[in-house]
Amino acid sequence: MWLMWPWMLGWSVLLLAALAALIWAIVRLARGGGEGPGSARRILDERYARGEIDDDEYRKRRETLR
Repeated sequence: MWLMWPWMLGWSVLLLAALAALIWAIVRLARGGGEGPGSARRILDERYARGEIDDDEYRKRRETLR
């Protein structure tokens, strides 16, 4: 009986690690995982709002991003 407790402890630790990895993956997928494809458009919109680019350049780059 005493020879089995290290195995039970090892499997318990492995199960907890797998459960933690699963929860981490679900949370990461639910949040979107960082900046997505909208980030380039957001940057373009910010540059246009600050006046760094004019109307023609804004429209041209926006069409390129589509």
